[in-house]
Amino acid sequence: MADPYQILGVSRAATDDEIRKAYRALAKKNHPDLHPGDKAAETRFKAIASAYAIVGDSTRRALFDAGKIDDSGTERQDHPERRSYRQHAEANSGFKYERQGSGAGQDEDDLFAELFRRHARTDVRGEDVNSAFAVEFTDAINGAKQRVIMSDGRTLDITIPAGVMEGQILRLRGQGNPGRGNGEPGDVLVQILVKPHPLFRREGDNIHSTLSVTLGEAMAGAKVAVATVSGSVNLTVPKGSNTGTKLRLRGKGAPTKGGSGDHIVELRVMLPDQPDDALVQAVVDWEAKHPYDPRKEPGAPS
Repeated sequence: MADPYQILGVSRAATDDEIRKAYRALAKKNHPDLHPGDKAAETRFKAIASAYAIVGDSTRRALFDAGKIDDSGTERQDHPERRSYRQHAEANSGFKYERQGSGAGQDEDDLFAELFRRHARTDVRGEDVNSAFAVEFTDAINGAKQRVIMSDGRTLDITIPAGVMEGQILRLRGQGNPGRGNGEPGDVLVQILVKPHPLFRREGDNIHSTLSVTLGEAMAGAKVAVATVSGSVNLTVPKGSNTGTKLRLRGKGAPTKGGSGDHIVELRVMLPDQPDDALVQAVVDWEAKHPYDPRKEPGAPS
């Protein structure tokens, strides 16, 4: 793997927040769910996740910067701290090991006793694993169960809570890297990426959409079916509605702790594709008797 800083496009002096922002942007851009069948995107995503697993964790980042682990997170065998004893082991037979830095003599039994104490098993919690997962817009609003494919090839079944937002982190406890000794495993931290929807957009806890209506429906009023994240409902279009009129469907937005947001429907009045002469003449005759200026600034004198 290449240098993790280069993969994320950040400098070695980057702050944790800068690294996190770079990872989120790259993960969202290259996520396999957004590029179905694109093996190159899948490869890039795995490299991005692996790079963030190194420099996105302060402890592992410090080890990497110090040269104690390589870009895959493996302990480096050629680090000076590991070379000191190997250098002695390669000395002439009969050579007595010496404690590094003290100069005091030390026989082999004492040396191995010290090595045993230094490398005795300790209980250490496993590393957390960072990942990202793209979900459908309606699943983010209504909640769902999804299967996540991790960068290491593992599959995890997760529950997407209703109302989850773009960028929210879900913690899967105990699903991260194994611990050392009796240490518990780490967690998997899954960042939620919400796919765009052709009809809906989210602003806070409210859902917004646009509804096309006919000239007659707008002028005379009507009952019109409108799609929401929870299914189709009948919407009352008031008499005299116009393009830009906004109607509110209460409780049809994203779930919240105290209930749900609303669904805001903005009307768009649509003329027929090919109006006949009768309709055109009727409108022209009406305007001649009832002139009005649709381009007049609001509040301007008549």
